[in-house]
Amino acid sequence: RLGKVADWTGTTYQDRRAANKYSSQFGSGTQYAYYHEEDESTFQLVDTARMHKPLHQRGRFRMNQQRNMRSRERQKMVQQQQLQVLSKSAKGRERERMQQVRKWQKQMRQKFDNKGQVPVKHREASVNVRPTWKVLEEMDFPRLFKLSLPGVGEGKDVYQCGAVEFYDKAYNLVTCKNEKPLQRVNRIFHKVTTTDDPIIRQLAKTEGQTNKIFATDAIVACLMCAGRSVYSWDIVVQRVNDKLFFDKRDDSEFDLLTVNETASEPPHEEGNSINAPRNLALEATFINHNFSQQVLKMGEEKHSFENPNPFIQEDEEGEVASVAYRYRKFDLGDGVGLIVRCERDGAMVGPNGELQFVSVKALNEWDPRFSGGIDWRQKLDTQRGAVLANELKNNSCKLAKWTVQALLAGSDQIKFGYVSRLHVRDSSKHAILGTQQFKPKEFADQINLNMDNAWGILRCIIDNCMKLPEGKYLIMKDPNKPVIRLYDIPDNTFETENEADDDDDDEDEGQKKKPST
Repeated sequence: RLGKVADWTGTTYQDRRAANKYSSQFGSGTQYAYYHEEDESTFQLVDTARMHKPLHQRGRFRMNQQRNMRSRERQKMVQQQQLQVLSKSAKGRERERMQQVRKWQKQMRQKFDNKGQVPVKHREASVNVRPTWKVLEEMDFPRLFKLSLPGVGEGKDVYQCGAVEFYDKAYNLVTCKNEKPLQRVNRIFHKVTTTDDPIIRQLAKTEGQTNKIFATDAIVACLMCAGRSVYSWDIVVQRVNDKLFFDKRDDSEFDLLTVNETASEPPHEEGNSINAPRNLALEATFINHNFSQQVLKMGEEKHSFENPNPFIQEDEEGEVASVAYRYRKFDLGDGVGLIVRCERDGAMVGPNGELQFVSVKALNEWDPRFSGGIDWRQKLDTQRGAVLANELKNNSCKLAKWTVQALLAGSDQIKFGYVSRLHVRDSSKHAILGTQQFKPKEFADQINLNMDNAWGILRCIIDNCMKLPEGKYLIMKDPNKPVIRLYDIPDNTFETENEADDDDDDEDEGQKKKPST
């Protein structure tokens, strides 16, 4: 039977009366304690895992083996060639073979070196710069983007003229499934420059005391959006007394609409191809003119202003396009006043029955493979935002110009039309796939167009021109660099150019007739 409880510690029972009752007969010593007597300083852990070599050492033995094998093969070939005595014809064939091998290796190196790189194409300037022209000022785009002129308010009307037709709201229902063909509208469009405008000449006399800068909305928009431009353009500046007139050249392509100017890969085909940059610009201008008239109720009621169109001449044959001109003055501060001739394309009745004026523009699709890979006929009805975002990326400068023109004219709405080719290889037939409208101020915010910066760029250019003496000057965008240059040109430049060419031809003929010695 169990007599006593084993107590190894001797501290279980603390009662003095039973202190020795269950104590061990062997005592409560430390004979059962554990003592760590051996030294473990010589104990080591052995890692049996496989050691991984770094990347630069892996396969070194195999590579050395292959290298040695190739060197031995080359030595054998050299020995065999030394033993063989080649004839002259065999030596010639061997020489040609080695030349072909070296040529092929060079082509492969160039192919891999230029892989993924688009060849840089040097664009031509909009006008040939003559050696006698002197550069007065250079304005780079990073500096222009930092400019700002806040506080420029709404323009005030000085003179209004022309007549506009009303927009046909049936075109709001056009979709890709019920597209409408683009019609050819034979109407006359007047693109008169600043100094040829009789109204501006009259205003320069009556309003010239406080407003000393004169231009058209297209020219002002081009200067304001200069930082977004890629292609070369030029504007003539004439300083007469204390006034500035911004003009376009008579034989320039200033009024042509660019296509995919700001794309990562702009159109680069040359020659008579329908996708050459100039042919695409002509096609886009043709589409824009026809669309802006087709969507109006042609031949019906018009909204006419108190003054008629000043550019209609009695001997003109044909119908004039629907357009109203609005001459507005803007205060740029410090006594600098600007008068701009603005255009409106049409009118419409608002939701509350009020009269609204609209600017009508057309975006065109020419080949989905080269314009972002978005097919309008598949994406326009379901993903219109993606189509517009792609157009904003490829045509940022053109859309910004249109928005600035609508803001300058005080248009209530800006109407965009989506027009595409019926066939990719035919640039003469098009179809309207849809329309979309925005308020100009909201669309400016959407495309990140800062009007304070736009007014700042214009004011900077005006200040640089106002410092100059009377004369004729040229503002030109460099064709390959983000720089605008201001040139001092002779007063007869672009006016007697043909006569100068004739004189040069006469001199050349005279030199040809001289007898040779």
